[in-house]
Amino acid sequence: MIPKLVRGNSYKDLRGTLFFNNDFDMAAIRRIYVIENKSTNVIRAWQGHVIEQRWFSALQGSFKIELIAIDDWNMPNKKLERLQYILDATKLDVLHVPSGCISSIQSLEEGSKLLVMADYLMGEIEDQYRFPVDYFD
Repeated sequence: MIPKLVRGNSYKDLRGTLFFNNDFDMAAIRRIYVIENKSTNVIRAWQGHVIEQRWFSALQGSFKIELIAIDDWNMPNKKLERLQYILDATKLDVLHVPSGCISSIQSLEEGSKLLVMADYLMGEIEDQYRFPVDYFD
């Protein structure tokens, strides 16, 4: 499975702005949380899941998200391809992170907030993998 960006949009009139994403299917979502990095220098990398999926959407500010599909969870190749996405709150884009991927999350603006949605409840399964921020080339 490969990551997919589900594009959102906005509509503006004299009353204000409506942000929407009519193509995002939330049927698999079981929990949500919000990430707000302490500063733009913080990089939350590399964390991922063999089974769980995630969906990311910027609620405030903007984020650089990098994804890597893991080839071997015990000792991944250090030169795996990175896919990069920029999510910003001016759209309601949703980035689907399929199972088998790890992510790196960096806010690009102070005060940025990232909505994270997951398809398993907290503690329902043990499926969290982490690698040092400098592991991949």
